[in-house]
Parts: sequence; structure tokens; C-alpha cells
Amino acid sequence: LCCGAGALGAAVAASAEVELHAADVDPAAVRCARRNLPARTVHAGDLWDALPRDLRGRVDVVVANAPYVPTAAIALMPPEARDHEPATALDGGPDGTDVHARLAAQAAEWLAPGGYLVVETGRTQAARTVALLAAGALSTRVVTDEDLDATVVVGRRRV
Repeated sequence: LCCGAGALGAAVAASAEVELHAADVDPAAVRCARRNLPARTVHAGDLWDALPRDLRGRVDVVVANAPYVPTAAIALMPPEARDHEPATALDGGPDGTDVHARLAAQAAEWLAPGGYLVVETGRTQAARTVALLAAGALSTRVVTDEDLDATVVVGRRRV
């Protein structure tokens, strides 16, 4: 979800045999993703609503590259990001977790028992993202990579 140009989907598909579905709300991102992934597997629409209904309750892994920059912090970003990325790819709302809350609200409906939701986040948003996923009936953990300066929250649907 929030697939952008489809880079994460392409990486996952290259490393494992999967039934891949990618979705984004931005029409330009969908066009790019359809060039980088099998076009029939890229869906235009908002988060879970974009996915085929027959996936509900049987998805093993969802990787969400959701926006997590607080609205007020966008102006402080490097120009190569703020001037060339659509607002929908950056703006996570006042505290950076608005889209995370929406992901968490429906995750348990879409994930298979034991399925995972992996959400990119910022260090300052990680605790709030954990709370949102936990409230959405997922067990959670935070994974960081110092070399990449990357943080994700991993939620797992309880069995």
C-alpha cells in the first residue's frame, strides 16, 4: 500500500514467489508502478479500498510506504523531496501518523491470521504507530536500521 513507483513491490517480487498487489492513491504513482510491476496487479485507490475484495482476510504481508512527515515539517525537508514529491507521498498529518491510523483501523480485516503489516515510519512517530497498530488488534515491534537511518513498525495479526 502507498506503493509509489512500485520499488518495494518489485524488490519483494524479485526475492520471493508471491501474489503481488500494489496500490496508491496518486494517479502518477499508479502509472509509474504499472510500468515497474505487472500492470494488472497495480490498483488505483485509497489504501485497503483499492485492493480486490477477495484478498480480505488472506493477505500474509502488507508493506506500506505510508507518508509520515508531520505537515509542519514538510517545509523543512530537503528541496529534492518537498519540491518533487506529491504532498500525498509526504504529508502524514499533524503528528505524521494520520495514514498509519487508517492502515491500522482495517489491517486485521485484511490480514490472514498471523499476517504482517510493515509500516515505514519516523523515529519520532514510532511509538504512536505502535499504539495505533496495537489498538487495531496487532502485536507490534519496532525495527530500526542505523546504517539506513530507517524505522519500521511491524504489526502481526493475532492468531
